Amino acid sequence: MSEPTLLNNEIRDMLMDCGLFATLLPADCLAAAGYFSISSVAKGEAIFNEGDAGTFMCIIHRGNVNVQKSNAEGQPVVIATLRAGRAFGEMAVLDGERRSASCVAASDCQLLNLGKDSLEKMLHDAPKIAAKIIRAIAIALSKRLRMADGQLLSQQV
Repeated sequence: MSEPTLLNNEIRDMLMDCGLFATLLPADCLAAAGYFSISSVAKGEAIFNEGDAGTFMCIIHRGNVNVQKSNAEGQPVVIATLRAGRAFGEMAVLDGERRSASCVAASDCQLLNLGKDSLEKMLHDAPKIAAKIIRAIAIALSKRLRMADGQLLSQQV
């Protein structure tokens, strides 16, 4: 087996482990694998900072990531801790806006990354697979927005 095939098989398996892409077939995950990369991030290391240009999204394969926003004094406040299987940074990849929060490794992490350029290339090369990936991301964002709406409502009651 050639090295890229081994790597693609590893990424396929990681994608299949991720709840975000539960609706994708193994063949879809293998086709998408070539557009993703794997990175390791040490505990305490910033993956990206609030205000950065959004050029990639991540899926946590192993470890935990703290999502942080700056308070009025400019101090970072952890607003969520994400565990294995969760995606983050996808809003910026879809809309091209700046990062709305910082993400910092709360433990040593292994991440799957999908760059904005890679997503564009996938849309061109494999539009059906790209559509399934984007649909899965949109559903995850929709669920998150509904949860946030529910939290806002419960705080007002």
